[in-house]
Amino acid sequence: MEFIKKNYEKIILSIVLLGLVGVLVLMWFVIQADVQSMTDLKNSYFGGSVKPLPDLDLSRQEAALAALKSPPELDFSTTNKLFNPVTWQLTKDGRIRKAVGLGPNAAVVTKISPLYLTITLSSVETNVTPPRYALSIEDQSAAIPSQRRKRSHYVSPGETITDRTVAGKTEGFTLVSFKGAAENPDELILKLVDTGEVAAVSGSEPFRRVDGYIADLKYPPDTLTFTSQRVGDHFSFGGDDYNIIAIDRNAVVLLAQSNQQKFTLPYAP
Repeated sequence: MEFIKKNYEKIILSIVLLGLVGVLVLMWFVIQADVQSMTDLKNSYFGGSVKPLPDLDLSRQEAALAALKSPPELDFSTTNKLFNPVTWQLTKDGRIRKAVGLGPNAAVVTKISPLYLTITLSSVETNVTPPRYALSIEDQSAAIPSQRRKRSHYVSPGETITDRTVAGKTEGFTLVSFKGAAENPDELILKLVDTGEVAAVSGSEPFRRVDGYIADLKYPPDTLTFTSQRVGDHFSFGGDDYNIIAIDRNAVVLLAQSNQQKFTLPYAP
C-alpha cells in the first residue's frame, strides 16, 4: 500500500497511456474496417461487366435526308390552273382561242450562224520602200448594214490603223512584223486594237474571229418565220412584242416588251 501511495500518479499515468495505445490500435482496426466497407460498397455499384449502349436508330433521319435529295416534281404548268390560269387569246381573224402551247416558249430556233470579223491581205504595193500592204477589214456583226462591208487600208510594218469605234469597240490593228520576203511575205503578224490579240494573215489564209451570231426563228402556231435576226432586232408573235437581247451558239434570249420578262430559247440543231 505504501508503494501505491507513493507512486499512484505514475500508476494512473501509465494506465492512461496504455488506454491511449489501446485506442490507437482500435482506431486502426476501425479505419481498416471502414476502408473495406467503402471498397465493398463501390464494387457493389460499379463492379461487373458493362453492356454497350444499343446503336441509335437513325432510320427516320436517313429517310428524311434521302427525300430531300430527291424532291417531288410538282407540275404547276400543265395540270395546275391555280398558279397558271388559262389565257385566252384573240387571233388575227377575230377568233378566240385558248393560249395553250402558245407564247414565247412555243417559238423555235431553227438556225444559228456565226458572224465574223475578217482581216484579209489583198495585195502588196512594192513600188515604195518599205512595201505597203493592203489589208481589208470586214465586220459582219456591225449593227448598221453599211458598216458590214469591207474597208481597205494600206499599212507598213510598225504602223497602227484605227478603223472605227462602234458601240464602244475600237476596230483596228498594228502591223507588228512579217515572215518571209517583204515583197512577198509568207505571213503578216498583226496585233488587234480592241483585244490585244495577235493575229496571223497571209494571202491564202485570212484572219477570222467570231464576234457575234445571227439566228433564224419560227413560230409554228401562227406559221411565222423570222430569218437573219440579230441582237437588238424586234418582232411580234403570240400577241406580244419581243426584242432579242442575246444570241450565242446555243440559245437566243428574248425580252417581252409587255412585262420585261426574259425567255431563253435553246438551239438544238
